[in-house]
Amino acid sequence: MGLCILLGLLRPMLCVCLMAHGSIPGIKEQANGKPQGAAAAGDSVASVSALVGKSAIPLTGQHGDYDALMNLVGDARFVLLGEATHGTHEFYRERARITRRLIEEKGFDAVVLEADWPDAYRVNEYVRGRGKDTRAEQSLSGFTRFPQWMWRNRDFLDLVTWLRSHNDSQPSEAARIGVYGMDLYSLSDSSKAVVEYLTRVDPAAGARARERTECFRRYGDTPERYGSDVARRVKTSCEKDAVAVFQEMEQRMSAWRARPQRERDDALFSAYQNARVLKNGEAYYRLVYEGGFSTWNLRDSHMAETQQEISRYEEAIGGKKTKLVVWAHNTHQGDARMTEMGERGELNVGQLMRKFYDGASVLVGFTTYTGEVLAASEWGAQGRKMKVRPALAESYSGLFHQAGVPNFLLIFRGGGAVADALSRPHLERAIGVVYLPHTERQSHYFEARLSKQFDAVIHLDVTSAVVPLR
Repeated sequence: MGLCILLGLLRPMLCVCLMAHGSIPGIKEQANGKPQGAAAAGDSVASVSALVGKSAIPLTGQHGDYDALMNLVGDARFVLLGEATHGTHEFYRERARITRRLIEEKGFDAVVLEADWPDAYRVNEYVRGRGKDTRAEQSLSGFTRFPQWMWRNRDFLDLVTWLRSHNDSQPSEAARIGVYGMDLYSLSDSSKAVVEYLTRVDPAAGARARERTECFRRYGDTPERYGSDVARRVKTSCEKDAVAVFQEMEQRMSAWRARPQRERDDALFSAYQNARVLKNGEAYYRLVYEGGFSTWNLRDSHMAETQQEISRYEEAIGGKKTKLVVWAHNTHQGDARMTEMGERGELNVGQLMRKFYDGASVLVGFTTYTGEVLAASEWGAQGRKMKVRPALAESYSGLFHQAGVPNFLLIFRGGGAVADALSRPHLERAIGVVYLPHTERQSHYFEARLSKQFDAVIHLDVTSAVVPLR
């Protein structure tokens, strides 16, 4: 019997199907006869909630709210900020507060989003004072595909406005903050971007790329049809063409790195990343229909790889270790090994960044108890304001609600009684761009060991829906 977590995070598939019965070490209590999926004996909901209340650092809206988090970050190079939903105003607001402090106090260099490269790169051009957009809202115009509200909203607009102002005050290009996307859905836009770049710098190479990407052109903004056609054998795979385009861009990037004196070449790097999207996006849409392969793993590996490439590029220019703050859903940011996802072989960004940068990454989750969220009732539908049901009492969000502190920060790294209590399995809620409140237990909950999944968690008890831009 299985669970299907309706995160609304996968295209075109909507479900991450998890086994309801299994043997994750530490998730399912085994031979000792303790109840499965519950806290160990003696750790009642009330006692754990009381412990949380004693350990919680209240968030009051003051500048010092996140002093403990800044201390936790220390010299870390990667701070992954999650969210329990894709449509909550307070999650965006608090991530922006933390991001500003990371930039101003810790010297972070870029913001990386769970967004497609071309759309986010348009924002990057604006905040760096380049490109054709003259207003922050214009720079968000590339986010036209469902779910538009993830990045076309007032909170993110405020951050983009601040980033532009911050960059304008910097003495050099090297000191300016970048904005990048790490997702792989933009098959059509990324292929066009590569062809345009190569045509501009090397017409012969542009002609080769145009011929190779012709394979995708008929699918436009519906790449899922490409995967379906390949699976049904009505279309030959474009894999070789996509790989060839990437390899040619990889050679150009390698030649740039081999130069004794490298000058910043953002156009080259952007084309290189678009070619990576072309290669990995082709595989994603092709394999999602074939079955027997985890496209979730492919997607999260691509996102972690993108973070590595951004760091590698910036370091090749400036010579210093790059620092990135990353915005994505909790299901990407927390360590998958500490959740039911890991049982079926799913990995994620948080797990990979811990593996690649041991001790240099900080994973921060966000939770809420109730309120409102902007979400759709099905994939592709218009987003609307929806009531968030009060969290189940035995879930992490339910435990936090009963702690009696409305909004707070919990630090797990370093251990302690609260970290130990929350290392035992409880239910965690995940709401993506699709929310089904009437089947919430089956559709949006999974088991996790929260204090091992994240290094810290921010709980905002009653939250409101993000406000989309018109």
